[in-house]
Amino acid sequence: MDGPIDLDAELRASNVQGVLDDLDRELVGLRPIKTRIREIAALLLIERLRRRLDLTSAAPTLHMDFTGNPGTGKTTVALRMATILHRLGYIREGHLVSVTRDDLVGQYIGHTAPKTREVVKRAMGGVLFIDEAYYLYKPENERDYGQEAIEILLQVMENQRDDLVVVLAGYTGKMNTFYESNPGMRSRIAHHLDFPDYTAPELLAIAKLMLAAQSYRLSAQAEDALTEYITLRMRLPHFANARSIRNALDRARLRQANRLFDRGGKGLTRDDLMTIEAEDIRASRVFAEGIPDVGDADTRV
Repeated sequence: MDGPIDLDAELRASNVQGVLDDLDRELVGLRPIKTRIREIAALLLIERLRRRLDLTSAAPTLHMDFTGNPGTGKTTVALRMATILHRLGYIREGHLVSVTRDDLVGQYIGHTAPKTREVVKRAMGGVLFIDEAYYLYKPENERDYGQEAIEILLQVMENQRDDLVVVLAGYTGKMNTFYESNPGMRSRIAHHLDFPDYTAPELLAIAKLMLAAQSYRLSAQAEDALTEYITLRMRLPHFANARSIRNALDRARLRQANRLFDRGGKGLTRDDLMTIEAEDIRASRVFAEGIPDVGDADTRV
């Protein structure tokens, strides 16, 4: 390749810009995360150009650590990251395999290794996303086989890093403890992304996007009610950011359906079917009792 390089043309040819734009549209807030993803994409694009010009450098380590509270978009970002890595030629297929401890660790001697290797085999050519990764290590249980899974992962992360990217996810504090107990794992992680909690206005914007994706909308009074709901819900236990908002909207849709069903008659309009009213929000126990509704105790990351 002679002469100046058109970086904009290279970016367009990779189709990565579209993924970054989608990330901006789909995820409210998370500015530090979006900035870091763009930085990683820029690094990989430049490295691809350097290889084309036979400029020697070590292949970038791409294993990542996503920390933060539940419902902050970690899985969504991992999916987009897999697409970016694929389009830039750093992984063959671009798929995401999402697992937890139960998918990797067996219950008896000789069970863990084949389970872990089978998961790794499925993930090859893509991204392996390990949710609540700290549960792999249980030092208090002498008969736990999680360490065996960790050893296999460490070997794969080092020896097959050109064909697999591993993303470890979980609460910040627990992940720090996990790394202190497994320094070999920390040394293999190149990119640490800490996902901030959403603000109340951001959660309202997320709610509107969720509803619009399913052809629903809030009345003006319902928007006021949901704003109040979010403020109250954020103070209660087991709050899971966007996940809790999604659960709240699912129950609001249930109440809307029952309200319309009870009304009966033939006078339903398209607007009736699309609109969530204030009463559908305010029927939540959060307003009456100050406790989460049934089913809103999901604390997974």
